[in-house]
Amino acid sequence: MIKLSAVIITFNEEKKIERCLSSLIEVADEIVVVDSLSTDRTEEICNRYHVKFVKQPFLGYIEQKNFAIHQTTHDHIISLDGDEALSEELQKSLLKLKSNWIHDGYYMNRYNSFCGQWIKYSDWYPDKKLRAFIKGKGEWKGINPHDSYKLYNTKSIAKLKGDILHWNYASYQEFNLKTDKFSTISAQAYHKLGKKAPIWKIVCNPTWAFVKAYIFRLGFLDGLNGFIICIQTANITFLKYTKLRELIKSEHLKA
Repeated sequence: MIKLSAVIITFNEEKKIERCLSSLIEVADEIVVVDSLSTDRTEEICNRYHVKFVKQPFLGYIEQKNFAIHQTTHDHIISLDGDEALSEELQKSLLKLKSNWIHDGYYMNRYNSFCGQWIKYSDWYPDKKLRAFIKGKGEWKGINPHDSYKLYNTKSIAKLKGDILHWNYASYQEFNLKTDKFSTISAQAYHKLGKKAPIWKIVCNPTWAFVKAYIFRLGFLDGLNGFIICIQTANITFLKYTKLRELIKSEHLKA
């Protein structure tokens, strides 16, 4: 049977981290928490579970997660965020996997809770994530803050039963604040990559984001919260490109 390391990145997760750690106790042989210098009780709670607690100033979502992988003792990894936990079915799947690990990586679905409602449609479910993998067989990539684990051998992938439970946003205010924050991070990342923000992208991309999520991916079946989520999906796209346009304009003015 293989040994499994769980890796978690955290920052001020005192309200959610215990739920995450509790779900890993029976599954992981080691739990590594890489913390971005939390100022709340995150470290205190983690210490109750005898985790390997590593303090690391935030490097960026992608960079922080790649750093975390290298802090593990074992080569087989399950990766979670501090506001996530394993469902009972996923716990059972991982325990079985430890006796018969064949592929380089394994996908699982993520089930998102929004303002007390589990969201079943739009872009939020099944929200497939590759979170179980072998160290050295891939790396975290993407454009911050949207990270994903990419295998070098894309054919060596399977899927596990069960969900990652994700307590996403507790209030509309929190959702609004995160939308503003993440759109800023995305705009800055796009700017570094030299991407452009023509008017047609500011108009068309948010419109398509809403139509795709609300109509084609059945977001309307989640009621009012489904509508709000799809509106914000469009809004974050709109904000990303308008903020990118501001960055480009500011750069030209300095030149």
